[in-house]
Amino acid sequence: MTNPAPAQASDRTLLIVEDDRPLRERLARAMEARGFTVAIAETVAQGIAQAKDAPPAFAVVDLKLDDGNGLDVVEVLHGTRPDARVVVLTGFGNIATAVAAVKYGAIDYLPKPADADDILAALQAPPGSKPKPPENPMSADRVRWEHIQRVYELCGHNVSETARRLNMHRRTLQRILAKRSPR
Repeated sequence: MTNPAPAQASDRTLLIVEDDRPLRERLARAMEARGFTVAIAETVAQGIAQAKDAPPAFAVVDLKLDDGNGLDVVEVLHGTRPDARVVVLTGFGNIATAVAAVKYGAIDYLPKPADADDILAALQAPPGSKPKPPENPMSADRVRWEHIQRVYELCGHNVSETARRLNMHRRTLQRILAKRSPR
């Protein structure tokens, strides 16, 4: 297999692999408005097929998809187009998965919710550059609340199972879930 030409400023093809339909569609519209030609996929299988058929210059890939791990898409994409610039999105941020994403070829690793401007900045950042600190970072209370909501959702809205996984008393969890999200 011959290596394709490096991604050029004129090549604005972007693959978005995300299983959350509202996020995927909103991000696709936002990136099209910023001059990208966008292709979308909602599963690992679709993402791999797109990466093989028409390898894009840029990609935004969710780490955890319904049918597997988004890093499989990143690996295939870098096999077909080594110069592709890939940003991995995740709602489950931790150091181990960030390191794995970079080893597979991602140039950045962003926690959800990430907006289109953050993603665009990551995609277009010069190699080796350091990201700017966030303008309005989430408060510790908000981060905690987001994590609890995500685990609650993954447990099928089962309060007892969520409390067990979070090592938290069920009544404490119920009080937290009854409150509005912190800022």
